[in-house]
Amino acid sequence: MNDLKKELYNLCVNYVKNRIDTTTFAIKSAQQAANDETKSSAGDKYETGRAMMQQEINSNQAQLNEANKLMVALNHINGSVISKTADAGSLVVTNNGKFYIAISAGTLTVNGETFFAVSPASPIGLKLKGQKAGSEFDLNGKVYKIETVS
Repeated sequence: MNDLKKELYNLCVNYVKNRIDTTTFAIKSAQQAANDETKSSAGDKYETGRAMMQQEINSNQAQLNEANKLMVALNHINGSVISKTADAGSLVVTNNGKFYIAISAGTLTVNGETFFAVSPASPIGLKLKGQKAGSEFDLNGKVYKIETVS
């Protein structure tokens, strides 16, 4: 894996780890809040509070599951493979931006350069997948010319 792709990969891993840490903390906080609820004379208020905490736990659990799926997707990327066609783990430079095909992690910056981390299943990821240097495609009325694939 070249240094730039390794750095982009590591930024994606950190993105997912931060999401996992944040949702895990939120789940623990909501569980603690639910446990701290004391039954008051207004029993309905107690039950409502616990139900709201349980909804928050369920919501955060769903986010945690999604973050874990992203980590699994990253673990399947073999950055050491150099391919002439774009696929997961590829860095694709176009006339309209530089794309790292891995997970949807938004904008990444390395050495002052901006890259877009995109999922292979996203609209742009689907268009990039299988493309080679010199290829062109259209997305949302914008023409993308692929300059390099690494």
